Amino acid sequence: MGTGEVRIIPIRGIPEAQPGDSVAALVLTGLQASGLTGEPGDVLVVTQKLVSKAEGRLVRLADIEPSPIAEAYAARWERDPRQIELVLRESVRIVRMDRGLIIAETHHGFVCANAGVDLSNVTPGYAALLPLDPDRSAATIRRELCELAGWEPAVIVSDTFGRAWRNGIVNVAIGVAGLRPLRDYRGQHDSYGNELRVTVIAVADELAAAAELVMGKTEGCPAAIIRGFVYEPGEGTARELIMPPERDLFR
Repeated sequence: MGTGEVRIIPIRGIPEAQPGDSVAALVLTGLQASGLTGEPGDVLVVTQKLVSKAEGRLVRLADIEPSPIAEAYAARWERDPRQIELVLRESVRIVRMDRGLIIAETHHGFVCANAGVDLSNVTPGYAALLPLDPDRSAATIRRELCELAGWEPAVIVSDTFGRAWRNGIVNVAIGVAGLRPLRDYRGQHDSYGNELRVTVIAVADELAAAAELVMGKTEGCPAAIIRGFVYEPGEGTARELIMPPERDLFR
């Protein structure tokens, strides 16, 4: 399945999210402020931070009592012990703790730095946690956009992850609704007639990364529309993007 020209459109003017806000309503406010309208076939990418704020997934660091292990690790690497404690609480498995960084597996199954606990783009003194169920968050946004505006884009909730063996961070999909997150080419043939045996493309991750190019990290733009990409509709979830333990050579 090919595609033609693809546009990536930032949605500016989205108000700062407060606990209990509808992300869909915030996005529609941004669309109006930007002079944009949704179209059939759009993909909407929203940042995890926007969703976490609206879902009340913010924690005041002053309310956190660090454990002895958090205190010791923070003292060794000059980190905030309260953030370390939050990372430990949000983790189901610690993959690696070294040089002030913690690579952990979250209850969602994501393996990422600091279990997704983030101090950026939030009020100083607070930390943002990942949404409890990002797939459900994406589905809720999609449903409410349809109810409020008759617009039913595929929705991706994105977050920034590091990558083993490569410098730099990229946005990936942690929540998906309305599209299949993987495109399976196995059994098909390339232009030379060779059968593809292992090629499965993480389409949702590629879309999340593309959207970040216009959203940025310091511009206060937490959403973007990807228009023109031909995706496979379906009831996919971001959990499909997680490598099963039995196939993970590095676990």
